[in-house]
Amino acid sequence: MNLAIVILNWNGKNWLEKFLPNAISHSENAEIHVIDNASTDDSIHFLQLNFPEVKIVQNLKNHGFAGGYNEGLKKIDAEIYCLLNSDVEVTENWLKPVLNLFQTDENIAAIQPKILDYNRKDYFEFAGAGGGLIDNLGYPYCRGRVFENLEKDNGQYNDETEIFWASGCCFFIRSKDFWKQNGFDERFFAHQEEIDLCWRLKNTGKKIFYTGKSTVYHVGGGTLNKQSPQKTYLNIRNNLSMMLKNLPFPKLIWLLFFRLCLDGIAGIYFGLKFGFPHLWAVVRAHFGFYAQFLGTLKLRQKKQINSYYQSKWLIFKHFL
Repeated sequence: MNLAIVILNWNGKNWLEKFLPNAISHSENAEIHVIDNASTDDSIHFLQLNFPEVKIVQNLKNHGFAGGYNEGLKKIDAEIYCLLNSDVEVTENWLKPVLNLFQTDENIAAIQPKILDYNRKDYFEFAGAGGGLIDNLGYPYCRGRVFENLEKDNGQYNDETEIFWASGCCFFIRSKDFWKQNGFDERFFAHQEEIDLCWRLKNTGKKIFYTGKSTVYHVGGGTLNKQSPQKTYLNIRNNLSMMLKNLPFPKLIWLLFFRLCLDGIAGIYFGLKFGFPHLWAVVRAHFGFYAQFLGTLKLRQKKQINSYYQSKWLIFKHFL
């Protein structure tokens, strides 16, 4: 299968210097591309000087994660895209299990490998862990990671199984399925755009899979720190927009209202724990969601799946 490994870069020369040699050495028969999101460091010069075999696509401005990939992938021809974060260390033979899994079922649109923590290699990493799931209130979580709690990897997720969403930090997808959905929702800029895309794919009957036979290590927080108010803003705004776009009626009506109320409680909690900027980020997120409301409604597909969640009332089980 024709595979392109595509790394989105924005002022990430240090990550490229650290992890790109590893990606090149363990990715036989795959083309490696770097989409540069108008970096202001010397990333491009560094790549041209040290890695002439890597193909460079230059975006004219920083489109964020969602728009950056949408824009750059237009210039990359491949059957399978692997969207790989620049702060990911791949391992030997990481590609073969993924490609083999794609070949078993044409209906599999996207796959993620096992994602472990680069700094604690026997623990799962926040962004993806053992495969992405979602609860009945629309909160994303993972096998091996529930909210901030991370499990130790004891081989419990060495399986291959269908999941709800695949992590954007190492996201394999058939190019035809990516473009059939018009790629990521660029309004998201960053965070949860991969969950939205996977949900849209599932609404059309496609499958999202996880394979524990392939492993990568993710540093995490390379662009936005976990405690950044901007990250809080993007996660809440984008999660609400994703629900509005993908949930079936009439479930959408009561659930959206309930989530707005829960967000208010969460905002107070964030304010007390992390400071006023995080409380204000929740307020901004709601107004950002309202500003996009009509545009999001227009993006709803003709059909939404009714059975979408893997756990009920996860937030109450976890915190109460």
